[in-house]
Amino acid sequence: MAGTISLPLQQFIASLDNSCLPKILQVCCGVYFQGSIYEISGSEVCFSTGDLIKVIDIELLSPPTDTCCCSSGLFQVVPDEMPYGTLEEMLSLRPVGLESCLPFTFTSRSKITVGNFTLGADRALTVLSIERHEGEEDQVRCHVRGQQEPSAEFRIPVSLQGEFRECESEERFTLLEIMSSLCLRSRKFRFVNTTKCERTLVLIPVYQVHAIMNMRKSILKFPSSLEVDVVDVTEMCSDVNFVTPLSLTEVLSQPEKSFPAVAEILEGPETCSLFRCSWLPELSKNSHLIFHKIGTSAMVLLSSLKSRKTQQYFLVSQQYGGRFRRRPREFNSVYELYVAFMQAPGLKVSVTRSCEEDEEEGLPALSVGEQLEVVRSETMELPCETEVKQKDEREEICLPLYMQGHFVEVVADNKKYRLRDLGKEFSLPLDVKVVSRDTELETDPLVGFACLRIEGAMLEPTIQASFLHRPDHCFEIPTQWLSMSVSFTQEALPWPSGQPPKCHVDRVTEVTDLFFYEYRRQGNSDAAPPPRPPKRNLSSSKSSVRSPKKTSKAAKSKHGESVPTKELADLTLNSKRRPPAPPPPVSMAFLTCMTVMCDCYLKYIVGEKSFVTSCGSCCSLKHTTV
Repeated sequence: MAGTISLPLQQFIASLDNSCLPKILQVCCGVYFQGSIYEISGSEVCFSTGDLIKVIDIELLSPPTDTCCCSSGLFQVVPDEMPYGTLEEMLSLRPVGLESCLPFTFTSRSKITVGNFTLGADRALTVLSIERHEGEEDQVRCHVRGQQEPSAEFRIPVSLQGEFRECESEERFTLLEIMSSLCLRSRKFRFVNTTKCERTLVLIPVYQVHAIMNMRKSILKFPSSLEVDVVDVTEMCSDVNFVTPLSLTEVLSQPEKSFPAVAEILEGPETCSLFRCSWLPELSKNSHLIFHKIGTSAMVLLSSLKSRKTQQYFLVSQQYGGRFRRRPREFNSVYELYVAFMQAPGLKVSVTRSCEEDEEEGLPALSVGEQLEVVRSETMELPCETEVKQKDEREEICLPLYMQGHFVEVVADNKKYRLRDLGKEFSLPLDVKVVSRDTELETDPLVGFACLRIEGAMLEPTIQASFLHRPDHCFEIPTQWLSMSVSFTQEALPWPSGQPPKCHVDRVTEVTDLFFYEYRRQGNSDAAPPPRPPKRNLSSSKSSVRSPKKTSKAAKSKHGESVPTKELADLTLNSKRRPPAPPPPVSMAFLTCMTVMCDCYLKYIVGEKSFVTSCGSCCSLKHTTV
């Protein structure tokens, strides 16, 4: 175009800053093609003379040079040969901010007259500072060294016109400093160690350019090193209609009056998705969606029991219309009781499998049907025998965290709850069962599960969407968990103007185990593995252990006491969130059992939340799921 200077693409992109984007460029000469750069994305693109390219983002890839690559050492700026027309122009093109690199020196080809002061041509002036005052023009405070006359300081307005040339500076820059400075990138340099490279270097970074074209819908990505000459036509082509790609997060930032609208999918979701639902396969490239509205939805994450063949996970809106009943949780170790108690105090459980007393390891006897109430947790030294304290006919017993057992939560509540009410009245996680389905759903996937666990609650920014062939059947897209590119179209909505259909929204979305793990990771879940049980000391003699002071549960039953007992026993546990192995007691025999560990004693399986304690003759424990 007439009156417009063309530049190589690489030089133009190197002079840009992300804050000035987008920019519209026009290819000004020839046909250029470099097929290898497009093979990665599976498409071939060529730029022809006259093509318009809208640059929307640039990303630094590498810092090559036109002559050699120098990864270490210092560089010195080579002054530009062309003079500057004003002081303001010269200051704006300094390699770094003026205040951070003062002083610097320049000369004027013509004499300078400021007020009553006149300075001859080709005199060197050193800039000491720049002075800014509100409502006044910026001025540069300069120093001139006298030759026959004495040295002097004076101020020059930055708008002063003339021919100004920058003098060579003693400043030195590293390659990292050059690449991180927008002004430095476009300058020429001389390597300080001239034995390595005596010629002038031009350091031009290579960028990945993200752009769109007025004749294409997808986002182009190409390196700035592509040999194309371009001109900046941003102001002249401001009215050209480009397809504007938007991420789902950017869709959320659109004004509410933009909805409902038809959108086209430019780039579909990733193949490895976090969702497993009916609408996901239809989110393919070039498909069309109706975006009804945007907002924030309260949701909960549900999981099925691990005992099923495949554990399933569901993201459920708190507007779900079904009803739930609480289900008792099952625990397979005292450590699980500890974790549940720390999350929600007041835990009551019933023993579902008997456990024999083990004096050496400090394990008390438990009988089927006994009810326990967790009242506190504490760190303590366990003696070789289990002590019993009679307190209002209730026994206070101590169970170490490493003890295996089988317990079920005591739940007397038979009330039906809405999903949104459960989160208000109870702490999570919580086991529930659907007792009445959501009648607004065609099929309710939560019905039929014997037990579901509410893992957590969240507020999710969502887009309510539907497909053109079923505009009234809507689903909610959680924008933080799904990545794709769309653009709004001018296509008409598939219903009469002002008469939108009554929408039925899917309240249940099945997600994958990857979603669950990512949710736990983002929640900084750092649940500790179960504590190590003490290794049994086979060399210790039972005769060295004192007789227990309490009567075992089995002995009580022989004397005629009913089993199970109706009283609740108080259970004391460790108070730390990441409990270590129990501390060594006073007894030397018990100390040996608690501290000696074998190399193959414990293997913690992170994904399965289970551990294997099996090391042959030195250990009798088996694979245990926690």
